[in-house]
Amino acid sequence: MIKQFLELLIALTSNKQLLFTLVKNDLRTKYLNNFLGIFWAFIQPVATVLILWFVFEVGFRARPVNDVPFILWLITGLIPWFYFSESMSSTYGAVKENSFLVKKIVFKVSLLPIVKQSSALIIHLFFVSFMLLILVLYGYSPSWHWLQLVYYILCASIFLVGLAWLTSSVVIFFNDLSQLIAMATQFGFWLTPIFWQIDLVPEGLRWLFMFNPIYYIVNGFREALIQPIWFWEKPFETMIFWGITLVMLVTGATVFKKLRPHFSDVI
Repeated sequence: MIKQFLELLIALTSNKQLLFTLVKNDLRTKYLNNFLGIFWAFIQPVATVLILWFVFEVGFRARPVNDVPFILWLITGLIPWFYFSESMSSTYGAVKENSFLVKKIVFKVSLLPIVKQSSALIIHLFFVSFMLLILVLYGYSPSWHWLQLVYYILCASIFLVGLAWLTSSVVIFFNDLSQLIAMATQFGFWLTPIFWQIDLVPEGLRWLFMFNPIYYIVNGFREALIQPIWFWEKPFETMIFWGITLVMLVTGATVFKKLRPHFSDVI
């Protein structure tokens, strides 16, 4: 298993220029037919945050959470979820959508899910930038804790790479996986404390959330930005997350490598 993972990692690092070109083309294709083009990548996060602000601050007048304005508490959890959701919904079909490349022997097919993943990451960085601007406008000053965003974005990206390799290879042979991913995304949203607080869960059951990698990222964003806590102050949760992530990464790489020779027979 480790061998397959290392082979895919070497292919990734030795084709960085190709990956960069493919990501650029993917983003260009995504927005090519729109009048505003790539500017939609900026407009989307701005519009999303403004709608949330109007609904919860102006409309519902939601109460603060631990003395933090509800809209700030919400977007610091929602924006990392957007990254997960966008990545999961776009990467699983990466190989099938580029079937013409699969049949080229010299092409590193393992790059295709990473291309979609990288495109989702770039859009996520726009969201994060706008989120930080909102925090500053609400009177929050940048602190050293904010640097943890780099760590948590890296955590999410590594986990999602493993998941992308796994789903993009399996869906070729099991089309129903796309429906299961859609269902899992919906369940994951409501089972992760994004719109609701973890305090609502009985204390004896809260340990279960440590096995939800999305919760680790969502909670990490909040702890980095509005509830200043360093990630090394929760070593047990961090070890569990990285254990799950490494299993996902190695499993995804192994399954992808094993199924790769059969892609062209099915697509």
